[in-house]
Amino acid sequence: MAMTLWKQAGVKRARRVVVAAVVLAPAIYFVPILTLFMIVCGVIDIRRHKKITYQMLEKYFLGNGLLTWMLSPLNLLADLLSHRNRVIYTLEDLPADHRREIEACVREFVDNGDRIKAHVAATLEQNKRCMLTFRWFNTTQATALRIPAFERDYRFIKTIAVSVFNTRERTSWHFGPLRLTLRVLYNLEPVRSPDAYIEVDDRLHRWMDDPLFIFDDTAFHRSTNGGEQARYCLFMDIVRPNHSRVAFEAGVHTVSVISGSLKRLFYKNWSFIR
Repeated sequence: MAMTLWKQAGVKRARRVVVAAVVLAPAIYFVPILTLFMIVCGVIDIRRHKKITYQMLEKYFLGNGLLTWMLSPLNLLADLLSHRNRVIYTLEDLPADHRREIEACVREFVDNGDRIKAHVAATLEQNKRCMLTFRWFNTTQATALRIPAFERDYRFIKTIAVSVFNTRERTSWHFGPLRLTLRVLYNLEPVRSPDAYIEVDDRLHRWMDDPLFIFDDTAFHRSTNGGEQARYCLFMDIVRPNHSRVAFEAGVHTVSVISGSLKRLFYKNWSFIR
């Protein structure tokens, strides 16, 4: 079985390399400047990571990070217009107005924790991962569970949802597409297990150590729940602290226009709950 899986992985990797060569060769021939520009941007972008592996490079240039690579010029521009990218943040690293909005949503999440768990219970019995969305890039989502505080128009928080992992579930390693926002996660009931965590680049964050985790989700990351109880996390996107409010608001608005149609593409392994 292990040998079969290894062979399948090898075939898949070889197929990706062949496809990349078929696409890249004519691109270099017909549009060499643009192609080389994109390659350079991708190399600069991936070098942000402290731990660069073959798996990371393959996924970035040939796998699920391909969109992140295509958007790397915009992401590098966002870096120039923003405060220093720490990749992983504490609450104290953010401006006071950002902190107030995060703290307000966390309080509502904790206060409504039992209602949220009851609302997703039936879906969780049949699925490995669930997502209950209240706002998605500033667009209010239809849901039977009403939490008025999650329906407000926040200045910085653009997405408010609840991510639920069943027991023994994990995502694959992947990249988020755009660095206009930071991902904020808050664990409702810290799983008392070292096997429930999120990994970002070379850092492993266990929920039993701290329920709050803030990071740049365009970094290589994956989430794991190896414990024996479900993992519930408040899931938010907050506008990255920046030096150009107009540019970031325009960028986030553009993303909000197209994000609804792409939501199920990026989260195809999730069950969305109303």
